[in-house]
Amino acid sequence: MARKYFGTDGIRGATNTGTMTAAMAMKVGMAAGAYFLRGDHKHRVVIGKDTRLSGYMLESALVAGFTSVGMDVVMTGPLPTPAIAMLTQSMRADIGVMISASHNPFADNGLKLFGPDGFKLSDEAELAIEALIDGDIPLAPSKQIGRAKRIDDAAGRYIHFAKSTFPEDARLDGMRVVIDCANGAAYSVAPTALWELGADVIAIGVTPNGTNINDGVGSTAPQTLSETVVASGADIGIALDGDADRLIVVDEQGRVVDGDQLMATIAAGWARQGKLRGGGLVATVMSNLGLERHLSAQGLGLVRTAVGDRHVLEKMRSSGYNVGGEQSGHIILSDYATTGDGLVAALQVLAEVRRANAPASEVLHRFDPLPQLLKNVRFAGGKPLETDAVRTVIADAEAELKGRGRLVIRPSGTEPVIRVMAEGDDAAQVERLVDRICDAVKAAA
Repeated sequence: MARKYFGTDGIRGATNTGTMTAAMAMKVGMAAGAYFLRGDHKHRVVIGKDTRLSGYMLESALVAGFTSVGMDVVMTGPLPTPAIAMLTQSMRADIGVMISASHNPFADNGLKLFGPDGFKLSDEAELAIEALIDGDIPLAPSKQIGRAKRIDDAAGRYIHFAKSTFPEDARLDGMRVVIDCANGAAYSVAPTALWELGADVIAIGVTPNGTNINDGVGSTAPQTLSETVVASGADIGIALDGDADRLIVVDEQGRVVDGDQLMATIAAGWARQGKLRGGGLVATVMSNLGLERHLSAQGLGLVRTAVGDRHVLEKMRSSGYNVGGEQSGHIILSDYATTGDGLVAALQVLAEVRRANAPASEVLHRFDPLPQLLKNVRFAGGKPLETDAVRTVIADAEAELKGRGRLVIRPSGTEPVIRVMAEGDDAAQVERLVDRICDAVKAAA
């Protein structure tokens, strides 16, 4: 059954239009609250947000929705998405909500929902909540309306948690670290955690004003971080996105290190320590073939899933893996967190650099990625991938790449776009095949 409001990562859109309005947020609060009103205990929801201007509006609407059906609300203020997942579980809450559109521009916003176990909701739960949104939701009697309060120590709780994931026998004394918080949710907690572990911290992207989140800073715009690392003579740079569930690193030479290299680094370290479960890691179809070959050479495996950290986590949970993620920097370390956590992943990377007692450029560049090219083809309607002409071109390209590369072609889940990706040992061949497939899709669209 198709979902009406929920996408691949909660509900998201431009604020004050479509589904991302105060009225809809209140309905979501009412519906999610009603869905999780189970048992005779006092029910509670934890609500966090990033630094977007619209966060105030959506937070107030959610509070009205949840309290109207009888659920108490705890508000944390700006905190990373993984912090809300962690607090939902540790505070024995029935549900957690993060108000964020992640790496999107400030004009967008979204709602990410977590169950009492700290994991994102299942498809079944989201469908049930959607049905309630479109139905009549019973309101609580006057005496049972919920209460709302803010907690002042939420940031401290998360900082303590994040630091607890760093090896007890290690410190960051003498290491100069540039941290870019994208003017987002981690603008306070991430620099503080690094400083408390002994690092010499240079913080950028830590002056949010409601409209500058992800604006020229953060994991999707690492150029400022690279320049700052080189100019300051730092040992390493760390970039988070707007809600801090994504991580990109820059070495001391200013070179960007993506999620594939970071996962390889963490997996190698955990395998050496006997901590790695599953005999490898989980990544999506977009991870570079170079990662797969590198892991194989180390005696480790790579299991691929569809795009999206939700699919990665599902495979990790079902098959017993504890390291997984995406090339974009969503890294899930299930020994510590129920979702991607940029700061926790960064601390594991820093621990590996510290143990190696070598420059980040030597520690983090684990393999040479194969040439990889991704192009998007916009189409007006129909199903171009199902036409005979497009299928023939794709089959011919797969045959040509067999044993020397990969082809990933998929429709976007959020816009009318076909994504065409190829990778292989020959860059010219990769570009030629991608262009050929794109031309075929355009002709069929």
